[in-house]
Amino acid sequence: MRARTPVLCAVLALLGTLLTACSGGGEADDGRVTLRFQSLAWQQESVAATEELVAEWNAAHPDVRVEYVQGSWDSVHDQLLTSFEGGEAPDVIHDASDDLADFAYGGYLADLRGLLSERLTADIPERTWRTATFGDGVYGVPFLQEPRVLIANTALLRAADVRVPTVAEPWTWEEFRRVTRRLSGDGVHGVAWPLKEPVSATLNLSLSAGGRLFHRDADGRARIRFGPADQVVPETIRAQTGTDGSASRTTLGSGGSDTLPGFFAGRYAMVPLGFSYRQQIVQQAPEGFEWQVLPAPAGAAGLSQGVSPQTLSIAEDSPHKEEAAAFLDFLLRPANMVRLALGDWMLPTGTEALRDPALHTDEDGWATGTALAGHLRPAPAQSVRGYPEWKDKIATPAFQEYYSGAIGLGELRRRLEDDGNLVLARYQR
Repeated sequence: MRARTPVLCAVLALLGTLLTACSGGGEADDGRVTLRFQSLAWQQESVAATEELVAEWNAAHPDVRVEYVQGSWDSVHDQLLTSFEGGEAPDVIHDASDDLADFAYGGYLADLRGLLSERLTADIPERTWRTATFGDGVYGVPFLQEPRVLIANTALLRAADVRVPTVAEPWTWEEFRRVTRRLSGDGVHGVAWPLKEPVSATLNLSLSAGGRLFHRDADGRARIRFGPADQVVPETIRAQTGTDGSASRTTLGSGGSDTLPGFFAGRYAMVPLGFSYRQQIVQQAPEGFEWQVLPAPAGAAGLSQGVSPQTLSIAEDSPHKEEAAAFLDFLLRPANMVRLALGDWMLPTGTEALRDPALHTDEDGWATGTALAGHLRPAPAQSVRGYPEWKDKIATPAFQEYYSGAIGLGELRRRLEDDGNLVLARYQR
């Protein structure tokens, strides 16, 4: 027995370490607090910027240590749900605002009112705070956002002699359709729509035409109404892929990255993408390839478009909410927010950070994206319970079939409204 005692002690010590690692942040015997921060940063520059800021915090706050935990966008919803239900959630949680509704209403996230500093609260516009507001509470700090833009082949635009849009004078949706026809021919499509995930792209761009899709009845219940303003963007895309032949049909089932080889090869004159895709273009474009960033088309509501910003939340079960809030305040100081934005090739939400000269250069289209920041609005389905199920089971297949030509506008409307409202009703009983 004496010979086995050291081994047994070692095993017990290891088990204790593993159990501690699996649980949320805690307090050591010496009074030092450890906060677990799960980050979804994945690009090399973004990970580096986040890890550097964590290290700077730890160096300046020896009594409140932050442990960096790497998460993944691909599995974050299910992983968080499991950790919440198991009582093992990180103290500080990186996510996106359109993923927060069920967690907020389920009581898994802390209401941040009263926890955040006055500086941070005032620095982010009220319209942006609405993306993380559910009911009467605020359940995340929106800190990074990206508009959808048109990435264009400069040489093809020049050869076609089309008017190049600016934020001050964008294309209308009608003009955009005419331009894509003009850019097409000789093996070139005017545009390639990567619509593997068609719902957010369609709904967010539809805000420019005045589309809302989700409406609140007098009793506060959300209902879907697919009206004329909601139809502008889908009908434009359908016309480009079908009637005009100015959009590539083969990219409809593709992700954004899948379109880049064809874009570099000159097969597509433009690709609508999130602003952060510029990093991949800089890294992958062949030498000498000329490209530029253009604003997405405008409609009755101008350049408005919906966004679901990246957010930072605090777990309701965290025993150290005040320390976690102090860490958020440090992480989202204006200079630090700029570092995170540059690392992710996105825009900061803070008004002071948006003034940083690094975000107003013409290089890589930064100035165009920053000029769009004032036009960004909460995504239409931001606070709707049941949206993830509606999107996955109803809207995604319906839009995919509509864009491919398999169903018409009437059937699309029936599915979105009739089938969709049945889904939402289950969450609003």
